[in-house]
Amino acid sequence: MSIREDRPLLVMGAGAWGTAMAIAIARAGRRVFLWGRDTTAIAGFAHTRENSRYLPGAALPDLLQPLPDLKALPAGTDTVVLATPLQSTREMLALAKLHGLSRFVCTAKGIETGSGRLVHEIVADAAPECEDVAIVSGPSFAREVAEGRPTALAVASASGNFAKEIATSLHSPSLRPYLTDDVAGVAVGGAVKNVLAIAAGIGDGLRLGANSRAALITRGLAEMARLGEALGGRRETFMGLAGLGDLVLTCTDDQSRNRRFGLALGQGHSPQEAEATVGLVEGLPTAQAVTARAMRCQVDMPICAQVARTVRGDCSPAEAVQALMTRELKLAD
Repeated sequence: MSIREDRPLLVMGAGAWGTAMAIAIARAGRRVFLWGRDTTAIAGFAHTRENSRYLPGAALPDLLQPLPDLKALPAGTDTVVLATPLQSTREMLALAKLHGLSRFVCTAKGIETGSGRLVHEIVADAAPECEDVAIVSGPSFAREVAEGRPTALAVASASGNFAKEIATSLHSPSLRPYLTDDVAGVAVGGAVKNVLAIAAGIGDGLRLGANSRAALITRGLAEMARLGEALGGRRETFMGLAGLGDLVLTCTDDQSRNRRFGLALGQGHSPQEAEATVGLVEGLPTAQAVTARAMRCQVDMPICAQVARTVRGDCSPAEAVQALMTRELKLAD
């Protein structure tokens, strides 16, 4: 399909990441609407020009218009950035289609519980008629994107024109997108890194040290690549922004909710206590879903499997570490 940079974009999801994406799009010079479930809060953004709950202090640019009611979306707007949690993707797709949106940019990272589908597979299932689908991923905390700190992202799509349009709609002096057609690889990287960030947090909560953290990131990357290749991704993708880049970010910085959740587990809190403290943890449902999908593909993912056991309450964090360290010796991949 043709590039439509003259038309506004819609961002669905007014949390930290959705707001940051809308700010980035406006900063790049494209008109953008920001919608969220809390209509009162969205209406308030128009007066305060700030999302004080999720990104206090980050001013909303003039090209960003809060939209309390999707019925007010201008005719001709057909592209939506889905910035809601992965488990609500199917619901958001249905709502978007109801309002005439037919081109989808996915930012959620994870695997759908029950179906075991990655984000692009959910779109293919729920909107099979859609030709223009992209995934935006890579090492990026919402606060730093909103503040205009230098950030690089991957934009993945089977449609070269659509990928270019979305990349152009994000590109600014502080944000540099890179294009790829490896949709499966980018989706797997975003899903698995959340589970591995929980593992990294557990290790640091147990005070296992820098050696342990480096080993976990390295071996976790191998797990990610194995599953990714089994699902059609390319190995080089996992060495890039959507693989290694995002993995290092979320495993080493406490802006990551997944890492903070793991830290709480390692410090002796139950999964329920940790989640209550941290809030939404995308890696929590993904841990079970990714291990189930790996089993179906006959892919070995021991770190993810131990995270799944831990968050289910089947073992303690220390027991999970012991299980990993006493596995049978093997050649490194």
